[in-house]
Amino acid sequence: MLNRLKAPKGANQKKTRRGRGEGSGLGKTSGRGGKGQTARTGGNVKPGFEGGQMPLQRRLPKRGFTNIFKTEYQIVNVGSIGEAFKAGETADPATMLEKGLLKRKLPLKVLGGGEIKTALTVKAMSFSKSAVEKIKAAGGSAEVI
Repeated sequence: MLNRLKAPKGANQKKTRRGRGEGSGLGKTSGRGGKGQTARTGGNVKPGFEGGQMPLQRRLPKRGFTNIFKTEYQIVNVGSIGEAFKAGETADPATMLEKGLLKRKLPLKVLGGGEIKTALTVKAMSFSKSAVEKIKAAGGSAEVI
């Protein structure tokens, strides 16, 4: 009978009402401690703030260099291309994306990992030397887009 269902004992608890007298256990300062910035509503320090001391992220030295013009490639090995495609097919980024070899739309680079036995036409933005050798040895061709 659905009208007689009850939650198990202890499942439903009343919301704690803060600042309702000392006897409640959360009276006076309402669990916020003493006075000052953290006792106020909306008052708190930002992450990394060390009370005016020079923060750690500013004390540590800066190192290295990030090239903002760097091209980030998505890599696929020759072996996985050989497994996914049949002989005579064209393996380009669009078909690789459909077959699940690529996860994102980035420039594609083919590397020479694994073995390829089927003759394929592989189209990509970049190839490693070993990848080109393996594709040509299998009777296929590597075309740079």
